[in-house]
Amino acid sequence: MADEFWTIDDFGFTAVNESELEVAQKATVASSTASANEEKLKKLHNAIKPLLANLKQNPDKEYILWPNRVQVIEKFESHLADIVYK
Repeated sequence: MADEFWTIDDFGFTAVNESELEVAQKATVASSTASANEEKLKKLHNAIKPLLANLKQNPDKEYILWPNRVQVIEKFESHLADIVYK
């Protein structure tokens, strides 16, 4: 008679079979991966946005004077790689 008043859930856990556990674990991994990718995407957007804004500043000029262009671009490429691969 006493068994009628409690269930396994009352103790803070539930019984699941192996396939249900695998599904839950895959969903957790997918969720954390999606969150990490979303964060990387925001960082990439924030890194590229100032570059594009600077390039749009003087649209009437036929050319852009950009001293030390190679060094600046290589530094920016490194910054983007850090965002994507870390």
